[in-house]
Amino acid sequence: MGKVVATYTVRPAKETPGGYRCLSDSDQVRAVTHAPTFYFYPPVNVSLESATEILRHSLSEALVIFYPLAGRLHWIGGGRLELECNALGALLIAVESEAKIDDYGDFRPTPEIRALIPSVDYNKPIHELPLLLVQVTKFSCGSMSLGLGISHTIADGLSALHFISEWAKIARGEQANSPPFLDRSVLLTPEHLTAPVFDHPEFGPQPLLIGKQDNMEERKRETTTLVLKLSKDQVEKLKDKANKDRSPSANKRPYTRYEAIAGHIWRSACKARQHESQQPTLLSIIVDARNRMEPPLPPRYFGNGTFRVTAESTSGELVSNSLGYASGKARQAIEKATHEYLQSSLVYVKCQEDVTNFRNFHTVGCAKGAFFGNPNIEITSWARLPIYGADFGWGQEIYMGPGGIGYDGKVFVFPGQAQDGSFAVALRLQVRHVDAFQKFFYEDI
Repeated sequence: MGKVVATYTVRPAKETPGGYRCLSDSDQVRAVTHAPTFYFYPPVNVSLESATEILRHSLSEALVIFYPLAGRLHWIGGGRLELECNALGALLIAVESEAKIDDYGDFRPTPEIRALIPSVDYNKPIHELPLLLVQVTKFSCGSMSLGLGISHTIADGLSALHFISEWAKIARGEQANSPPFLDRSVLLTPEHLTAPVFDHPEFGPQPLLIGKQDNMEERKRETTTLVLKLSKDQVEKLKDKANKDRSPSANKRPYTRYEAIAGHIWRSACKARQHESQQPTLLSIIVDARNRMEPPLPPRYFGNGTFRVTAESTSGELVSNSLGYASGKARQAIEKATHEYLQSSLVYVKCQEDVTNFRNFHTVGCAKGAFFGNPNIEITSWARLPIYGADFGWGQEIYMGPGGIGYDGKVFVFPGQAQDGSFAVALRLQVRHVDAFQKFFYEDI
């Protein structure tokens, strides 16, 4: 990890609104974890002390605007939480490391990468845990990293990136001019809705391997992470391949790049895992509801505006049919996310006496959490997120990515650093499936 030089509790620079605030029904099913991300920066003539002071003072200013991140969570029963805006602050750690940036290879989320992000002791009472943790690390080669853990209960990816962007503006001496919309009541279930109008398989049990009564054996298998690159030409080939055999029921609109990539990942995983032909397999996709709701959520909504939707097939159907079949399944899942369906999902959550199981489903990979892996895949897309441009005054980052991928079958898809139409795919798989997955991933393009 390196040597910890300084540790700060950073509170808002000015008095901020206090009191308890409700969380939305979408927030209530999020894992009680901190989403880990990291940024690498090229060598720069800035000392660790100077960089830390810039971060500390600018973060204090940013927390005036994004004051929920300076608060704490409290349990209120039934697996639900509420937010106390008490300005207790965020954690900032400064570290010196003898490592060099080249030691981190392709930047895949290894334990060494995870050590660049502050860890959280979840055995402590939840009201003692900061909602934002930051670590700045200075390497012996002059490069730096910024590792962040942001409470997943408080913010999804787009909200977190909005905060980072505004914080970076302040650090550069610019004016933060894009304030967040902080009223989460817009995603509370309307009182007149008392029952969901759709079935919601995304909250139900996931398929198990044929012949298994539980997933305990799969939980014990060794897993690893990898990052695969797709050039712009490879992405276009996948898209053309998916559309070449597009089913008549897929409507006239061509498959998107994301639908093609999602279908390709699902098929490649099924091939690599060597499932039986009749093996049920589920594809889970995280969709942004901000512009799907009617009316759309207010601009710069700060909270969890994403929902899970699912598609199910059999391994045999996915492998024996063309990419267009798998991409069509992905499209059907995404198109299911209408305003009516998303609102029904909120009602479904509201109707539960206890949402602990839903939280555990999101806390996959944890010892007491649910399990999502083999034979299933879950994809989170950062394809349309502004993940680059976090310049805190020492230049453009050279890489940004997830700092951890918690469980077998979890996938992140995000644009390449050059922003030239290329993509990166970061995922976690069982070690025994990795070589075969990489083989099919590239051979089938």
